[in-house]
Amino acid sequence: MNQVSCKCDPKLDQPNHSNAKQTVIDTFSFKDISEYDIALIFVSDEFLSDLKKEYFQKNHFTDVIAFRLNEYDKSFVEGEVYISLPRAKENSKIFNEPYAKEVSRLIIHGCLHLIGFEDESKSEKEIMTKSEEEILKIINWEGLFTDL
Repeated sequence: MNQVSCKCDPKLDQPNHSNAKQTVIDTFSFKDISEYDIALIFVSDEFLSDLKKEYFQKNHFTDVIAFRLNEYDKSFVEGEVYISLPRAKENSKIFNEPYAKEVSRLIIHGCLHLIGFEDESKSEKEIMTKSEEEILKIINWEGLFTDL
């Protein structure tokens, strides 16, 4: 069963849900993952910060958190990806990247975490960034915020 749901805090910029879902589909396809059930949830800085405190005992803003909901199994991925849109907007300014591209990168980043990618060490970060860049080249990140 392949399913991607998408929810967004109504106070925030509303991404194109079809485009966001397609980014998940394209990411998993690129990484040869054929079965998944994923929830994308776009939230505020405060909401994500509260999750960070509760689940990771860290008190700071973050841009994305991914929770794998089933045991690691490459044949089926079940998970949730939480993305702070205000943090993504801030990061897009810091990194001089389009906002839609930064949010798309975070969707990809969260999905990569769900399939086992880590980014604790420098070499892990390099591998993850390379995958993100490869996937960004094949998706339509420009269409993520069609109303902005």
